[in-house]
Amino acid sequence: MKKMTLGALALSVASAPLTATAGGADLTVFDWSGYEDTGFFGSYMEEYNEAPSYTFFGSQEEAFTKLQSGFTADLAHPCSDAVRKWVAADLIKPLDPAKLDHWDALLPQIKEVDGIMIDGEVYMMPFEWGNTGLIYRTDKIADDAISLQLLADPAYQGKVAIPDAASSAYALAALATGNAADYTKMSDEQFQEASDYLRKVHPNVRFYWSDAGQMDQAMASGELEMGWAWNQSELNLIWNDTPAKMMRDVDKGIATWVCGYVHLKSSTASDDQVYDLLNALSAKESGKYIIESWGYPHGNAEAFEIADQELIATYGFDDVDQFFEGSLFFDAVDPALEARMLKEFERIKSGF
Repeated sequence: MKKMTLGALALSVASAPLTATAGGADLTVFDWSGYEDTGFFGSYMEEYNEAPSYTFFGSQEEAFTKLQSGFTADLAHPCSDAVRKWVAADLIKPLDPAKLDHWDALLPQIKEVDGIMIDGEVYMMPFEWGNTGLIYRTDKIADDAISLQLLADPAYQGKVAIPDAASSAYALAALATGNAADYTKMSDEQFQEASDYLRKVHPNVRFYWSDAGQMDQAMASGELEMGWAWNQSELNLIWNDTPAKMMRDVDKGIATWVCGYVHLKSSTASDDQVYDLLNALSAKESGKYIIESWGYPHGNAEAFEIADQELIATYGFDDVDQFFEGSLFFDAVDPALEARMLKEFERIKSGF
């Protein structure tokens, strides 16, 4: 945006109310730590010369609770499995695809994910996607020995970390107990099996992480030997010469997620500024950056054409359909079941 000249300012006094010129930091984003990286929104920086203002959350449950308690921002960054819950709580409003410059370039497989569109309205602009899986030290555990069941082996007491997030923990448990197909609507028996598994894992948990960097550092130092985490952690460890990798055998258990940005009803920024950031985030240049610098696949199909092809193949997302096939896909959990997961997970973490 450009400031008015004195002549234009004089004319505006006679014809219309004045509006202040927005600065880049006037836009507020509620996000995961790390996503303030300016490489994600280059065109926004070019226009506003400064980054948005950021406040961070460690889990979707934390973000939801804070928003319900009255915290305000313009945009937030949940994953698709949370969107229905946020819509039901009247926290977000639909996006206008006509104002999303790169909507047509987004991967069709991503736009079909539940939560992106609800009842014909677009509620989330998909940004990044990837896997949650078991990352392990290859110098400590052999490839043919690794499994989700190993997390509960007493031999690994104090050598394990899993997210401080009930939904992710129960996804892990559903995979480990063979109930992945019913993850979003577990029966009482399946819920008990999953809870029993997490209780067996608990004595081995050195910490429940809310910041992936904490897990990465502990894995690199040798403090941990296994962790349930995102694929960025695997790459961070490899880039730092730590012998580690993610277990990607779909028969042994892996999960897939899609995250993106939603327009909060508490937003006070102009729609123009909100969509300026959304369009910067969804541009192919942003996609190239996140692929090459973070190791996450991006929502824009054109990003895969300009990013390093060797890296794309190495990371395993050169075939989108194959990437999704066979893994547990994070979808919205039945609200009553989710409440039960949250309550029981707190008990498990407390040793009960």
